[in-house]
Amino acid sequence: MILAIDIGNTNIVFGVADENGWVKIWRIQTDWSKTADEYEVIFRSLFTSSSISYNDISRAVLSSVVPSLIRAFREMLNNLLESSLLLVEPSIYDKLPIKIIDPYEIGTDLVADATAAFMGYGGSTMVIDFGTALTFTTISREGEILGVAITPGLITALKSLTRNTAQLRDVQLSAPPSVLGKNTVHAIQSGIILGFSGLVDSMVSRTEAELGEKLTVVATGGLSAVLKNVSARIEIIDENLTLDGLKYIAQYV
Repeated sequence: MILAIDIGNTNIVFGVADENGWVKIWRIQTDWSKTADEYEVIFRSLFTSSSISYNDISRAVLSSVVPSLIRAFREMLNNLLESSLLLVEPSIYDKLPIKIIDPYEIGTDLVADATAAFMGYGGSTMVIDFGTALTFTTISREGEILGVAITPGLITALKSLTRNTAQLRDVQLSAPPSVLGKNTVHAIQSGIILGFSGLVDSMVSRTEAELGEKLTVVATGGLSAVLKNVSARIEIIDENLTLDGLKYIAQYV
């Protein structure tokens, strides 16, 4: 089995897959201050409660956009597993089925997204990853990452809004009944959810216009489902896309 780990700024998502698919996927909060020992306790507990044996892991693959946690996870996995760890980094990119135009600029999570999109969907594709940042990664039908756009994510925008205003508060991120907010909660939901749906649809349309072709639009990330029914351009919700990409990478390299 393969253990795939994606360390993001807000959450760490990891899962174990066998030949039939994902056996179990977990999501925990990213804590930059935790040590290897502390993360090992968490992993051991989750593996045990899911009746998954560490000895069944034949390979582990790690993507991290938090450089300070890479060492801790290397140490933790070295204690936990007998299998070797594959770190997603520029040195392995030439072995992947996709082409990366600037290996030292792009996040490893986006490389995983692009790999999964190319392998799973083919054709010209845009991956929209709803994380701490909202990213738009466009991949050609030949598998070349053509470019990326980055904007603050939904929760990042909401936190910024409520942190810097005296009378606005956190709200649940769900679509409001109307674009015309009649109270503070609906007003914020309208601005964030409906506003971001316009941003998403505009970015897709602008990219298609520049390329002169239609894109298959795939959304992933914890908040991707929030915009599913309000964006006119999101076609596919694939919450496990990043982990799927890491699994493909583990099989290729």
